[in-house]
Amino acid sequence: MKLFARKPSDGSHNSKLIRRPMQRWCWLFLLPTFAAFCIGFLWPFFQGLFLSFCKFKVTKIWTWVGFSNYVQAFSDPSFLHAFWYTAVFAVVSLVLINVLAFAVAYALTQNIKGSNLFRTVFFMPNLIGGIVLAFIWSMIFDGILVAYGTSILLKTEFGFWGLVILMCWQQIGYMMIIYIAGLQAVPEDLIEAAKIDGASKWQTLIKVTIPNVMPSITICTFLTLTNSFKLFDQNFALTGGRPFVMLADGTTVKTTEMLALNIYNSFYTNLTNRGVGQAKAVIFFILVVALGLIQLKATRSKEVQQ
Repeated sequence: MKLFARKPSDGSHNSKLIRRPMQRWCWLFLLPTFAAFCIGFLWPFFQGLFLSFCKFKVTKIWTWVGFSNYVQAFSDPSFLHAFWYTAVFAVVSLVLINVLAFAVAYALTQNIKGSNLFRTVFFMPNLIGGIVLAFIWSMIFDGILVAYGTSILLKTEFGFWGLVILMCWQQIGYMMIIYIAGLQAVPEDLIEAAKIDGASKWQTLIKVTIPNVMPSITICTFLTLTNSFKLFDQNFALTGGRPFVMLADGTTVKTTEMLALNIYNSFYTNLTNRGVGQAKAVIFFILVVALGLIQLKATRSKEVQQ
């Protein structure tokens, strides 16, 4: 008995003919993107890492000083104050933004009237630039505080909570959208099963909803944490680091200055050696990456495997 092999269709044969030249020349299409990545990211990063070990005014004229810049950075009281100030700000913002964003998202997924309108209204502040928001809130805060004979620039507490309110107002709407997507992805059969078993709404939220929304919580906490540490334009426009405190050794410390603003001021005010500011930037990069990775590992371990 003669066996007949199945003849391949013309469609599959043509697809193979098309795929071969695409595989051969794919590098040509990837080359512009890779070149842009190297020019715009890798080269500046490694150049900045090298310059953090140098004393320089301009990047082309430098003197190797080793770890001297890092020693000066860690011995700078304004940098240490900015670090702890930023850490406290990040923790407070992380908790407030995520709790409020989740609460708003949970409320808007309960089939209330006008939920689409509320989503749009809450998301709109995220579309406005940070500097514009800072100037708007600066006028609002000073308009309230002037009645008490003070200003947001005169007390550290006012500046701190002003930045927290500004950050929450800008970020809650964006995180809300992520939480809404996560809440809508929770399987309905799990919620129905919890109701049949007699679980209350609070028990269903804690035992069923939140564990299934952990991927969204991971994303939102990561974004909130990194954005809080990287905050610059709002800090620059709202307080500029003011008020000032004069230490016993004559060093001036800006009490509401965060890490990004401190690095900016160090780089552009220390004209004799910008390497100190560059060293602070490298420390800042390592800190943000480390915190981000730790947070991702901590929250991903609690995600429910579906």
